[in-house]
Amino acid sequence: MKSYELFIARRYLRSKRRTGFISLISYISIAGVTIGVAALVIVLSVMNGFETEVRDRIIGADAHIRLGTLRETGLAAPDSVAQIVRGMRHVTGVTPYIMDKGMVRRGQRTEGVIARGIDPATVGQVSDLPQHLVAGGMHLDRRDATGAENLPGIILGRYLADRLYATLGDTVVLFSPGAAGPLAQPRAKQFHVAGIFETGLYEYDDVFAYLSLAEAQDLFRMPGLVTGLEVRLDHYERAAEVKDALIAELGMPYFPRTWFEMHRNLFSWMKIEKWITFILLSLIIVVAAFNIISSLIMVVLEKRKDIGILKSMGATNAGIRRIFIYEGLAVGVIGTVLGTILGWGLCNLQMRYHFFSLPPDVYFLNELPILMQASDFVLVALAALGLCLLAALYPASKAASLVPVEAIRYE
Repeated sequence: MKSYELFIARRYLRSKRRTGFISLISYISIAGVTIGVAALVIVLSVMNGFETEVRDRIIGADAHIRLGTLRETGLAAPDSVAQIVRGMRHVTGVTPYIMDKGMVRRGQRTEGVIARGIDPATVGQVSDLPQHLVAGGMHLDRRDATGAENLPGIILGRYLADRLYATLGDTVVLFSPGAAGPLAQPRAKQFHVAGIFETGLYEYDDVFAYLSLAEAQDLFRMPGLVTGLEVRLDHYERAAEVKDALIAELGMPYFPRTWFEMHRNLFSWMKIEKWITFILLSLIIVVAAFNIISSLIMVVLEKRKDIGILKSMGATNAGIRRIFIYEGLAVGVIGTVLGTILGWGLCNLQMRYHFFSLPPDVYFLNELPILMQASDFVLVALAALGLCLLAALYPASKAASLVPVEAIRYE
């Protein structure tokens, strides 16, 4: 059996008011909630899209886990350690790497670089470097793509190559000042530009250069050593779990770091930014909630006689309070449903037709990215309904506090 509070609340919401301005405010309240919910859903979905794109590109250019030593003294016997890591759960790829700072020169131009020694045979198991090549190939040994004897190959980031005015086949000189002692001369080696890559992340494309593992060991004086191992998992979210398993299996001095730990500042800020945006855009719903307060107070004033009659017939204060709480919640539910549908529809239209494009020469994307998550829809809906509920409490309390005799005396 339906409660009389819900029945009366529905009648009040659907009935024509003597003062048409009250109905107008109710419609404005519904519109405000609708716009606020839709804005929150769309913005959170866009932020999810950007976060996913950035994360995928960073992980694609890097790894889910890097396994090195605590003091970064170099990893000895990398093949045996890699064999152990490959046998662990969720691990899909392992490759050794060497990473150090250096200088690269072509002609009169010299630029700072982060040089990474890689194993061309296994780097594709962990990194998307082969897919990011925009020119050339993975020919890092002393034979180029035609099989002719040549200098060892090097792969440069797009913007690094632009600043050096380097193209495929050009000769560059790579220096390793960090590998030399205080009295020793920096080592230098010549390379031919075998490829140019572009990840879409300026921080990578501007400073990274890839060379073969053997050449990096010779240049940085690390015979038989590597900086560490890069590990790819079947899902990036398992990085913390696999890190703990690596610590338990290998112990000291091995020191694994997850993709989140390597880029903690970036991803932590993105999470904070998402929450700040959520709070700020919720102010749209807060404004609509003030309209709900205004409209309900005016309804209470208009329905004083009805409230007095109901209380004289035995209606309790709690029952009167529930009538107006239900009416405020009804405005919130209608606005939330309409806003959710509107936000979901606009997000789907952007995903299908790409109405909002981005300049590819400024951003690494051609269109505005969208990623809808059910948790965001639930969070936005709960926030909207919660604000509408709070807005209805004060008018409902005022209605419940009316004295029946005073309410109907002058009617």
